[in-house]
Amino acid sequence: MISTTHHDTDKKTDNGCLQLSDEILSALAKFQQIELEDFELDAKELEILFTPSMVAQILPKLKLPTTPTAGSKPSSLLSTNFQLPIEKYPNKISAVKLGATKSEGGTRGKTFTIGGELSPAFYTFENTIPHKPIVTLDVFDMEVPLSKAVKMHVKDVIGDPAAWAKLAVEKFGADMVTMHLISVDPLLKDATPKDACQTIEKVLQAVDVPLIIGGCGDPVKDTALFEEVCEQFPGERFLISSVTLDMEVERCAKFIKKAGNAVLAFTPMDLNFARELNRRLYDNLAHEDIIMDLTTAALGYGLDYAFTNMERARIAGLMGDQELAHPMSSGTTNAWAAREAWLKMTADWEPRELRGPLWEVTTALTLLLAGVDLFMMMHPAAVKTLKDVTNYLTSGKKADPAKFADWVKVKA
Repeated sequence: MISTTHHDTDKKTDNGCLQLSDEILSALAKFQQIELEDFELDAKELEILFTPSMVAQILPKLKLPTTPTAGSKPSSLLSTNFQLPIEKYPNKISAVKLGATKSEGGTRGKTFTIGGELSPAFYTFENTIPHKPIVTLDVFDMEVPLSKAVKMHVKDVIGDPAAWAKLAVEKFGADMVTMHLISVDPLLKDATPKDACQTIEKVLQAVDVPLIIGGCGDPVKDTALFEEVCEQFPGERFLISSVTLDMEVERCAKFIKKAGNAVLAFTPMDLNFARELNRRLYDNLAHEDIIMDLTTAALGYGLDYAFTNMERARIAGLMGDQELAHPMSSGTTNAWAAREAWLKMTADWEPRELRGPLWEVTTALTLLLAGVDLFMMMHPAAVKTLKDVTNYLTSGKKADPAKFADWVKVKA
């Protein structure tokens, strides 16, 4: 910075513009900045114009640096050697198999295994991905209120769980089906566990994929329901969804183990609760029988907290915490509980038919990067997008770095 005063050598041109002296131009070239001291200007009206003619006078006289200096704009990237930060973790995530074929004592045409990771999500430079994340679509055993964006795709099968499951698998590409037996809820139909088992039988006949058996949320009724399901369908390797801390955990673990099923251990966003529930399950179930649901908060409703919680669990499991070394499930359909996913809003937010599935798939893709292995979803477009991204990330293809090497020169 330089202090200067006005000199008589600064003259006006014929058009009334101030022509800077060689002294000021030289100072400007050297210091890049000028500060005027003791400068007074008396004018009724002042207009400052930076015209092309002034630029033409100034630029040729400026001596710009020819080599990069502090504050100058880089024209290329520095070359350096990069070594991938390869880590070896002392533990691995348990692998859990879902579904059983006829030769394995079940009736399913296919099975899936999730988990088994040796590194954080998609760290393919460290280890290959042992099992690809899978998607299960929600099916309800009675009519339920759904967002218009979802209902328009399933309106013809609502109330018919078998047809709904068939549509989910054959048209929407679901890997599995989550059967929500909410009719047993004492506050709804209060159906019996035997009634629910009849629904399961119809769904088993309609599709050949593994099933997740979901209850109504009432701890007493769900315990009775799950016990009846395990007695009626031994060997199917269902995922029982879910066992919580307010249920008879040891009792549930015993009949789930006897039937050869797996369990979804559901806890709120607290890893200490997850550890406690898993410890209680270990008395009867192996690590290979347990999947964790740490609670999914949707986009705009604490998604960052859900991501952090799941990422912490995955890293802890890899670092040796056996109580958290389990595959993770996400109830991604919680995204539809966010009113922004379905509420009619201003034109900037429309259309809802697009906004809703975007809300769901954004939630899913975020948690995919946290390490989630199993996604419970609803909208077919969200399912397709998630599966497309997952297929790409697990395909083993490598990006072409040449496309991004000159990013510093890219003009907006």
